[in-house]
Amino acid sequence: MSAWDVTPPEAMAAAKGQEHDMRSSIPESSDDRFPVKAQASGRPRSVPDIMGPQNLLRPGPFPEAVPVTDIKTEKEEMQEKQHPGGKVEQVLSDGRTIVTFPNGTRKEISADKKNVLIRFFNGDVKKIKPDQKVVYYYADAQTTHITYPDGMEIVQFPNNQTEKFYPDGSKETVFPDGTVTWLKNGCEKTVFPDGTTVNVKRNGDKTIMFSNGQKEIHTARFKRREFLDGTVRTVYCSSCQETKYASGRVKVKDESGNIILDWK
Repeated sequence: MSAWDVTPPEAMAAAKGQEHDMRSSIPESSDDRFPVKAQASGRPRSVPDIMGPQNLLRPGPFPEAVPVTDIKTEKEEMQEKQHPGGKVEQVLSDGRTIVTFPNGTRKEISADKKNVLIRFFNGDVKKIKPDQKVVYYYADAQTTHITYPDGMEIVQFPNNQTEKFYPDGSKETVFPDGTVTWLKNGCEKTVFPDGTTVNVKRNGDKTIMFSNGQKEIHTARFKRREFLDGTVRTVYCSSCQETKYASGRVKVKDESGNIILDWK
């Protein structure tokens, strides 16, 4: 019986020793795509030649270099058109359109045509939103003017004052201190932070409701103050003064402050 047909334990041990030595001699590769080839040595046929060249993973073909002509920059993908008068229109690969005017104004239109951004040469900025809301920023005044599709307009000033103009012609103003004023149909209403309310009619008559509950009425003929205890004091345009007390007492003074009537 030949040693090539039956492998004794001593031969198997020797073969394993050679296999271990061969694996230890294979250098490590820093790139998994390109394994290093190993040289196989003669071993008994009964031991599979797993380290033979035919069983090693061979590196595949090198990837083809990408031609320089296939690498497109944004500038190469951009379509540019010159208009008479110096206007330049650019269409980018993402669909956006940029129009630059001779005076430096720049207009950018989104691919879906729903968003428009205009930067004017003087620093003003105008934005048109998909819902047709228009936002205009005045650089010099640092003021923002917003116009809505329904006709409402909002003006925001740098001191935090805000004005709202409604389609029905009414106007709302919010002052920095929290005071709010409404104008509608010629009438005006103002609410102060302390709760005091002032209502002005179209004819100029004014009613003031103080936060302490007192009431004051101003007309072209007189000014009247109503106190919480029921006292009513009226000053007429002639400077005469009348005071009515809750007890029924009435006191009248002339323009000089002299008491001309004191009815108890």
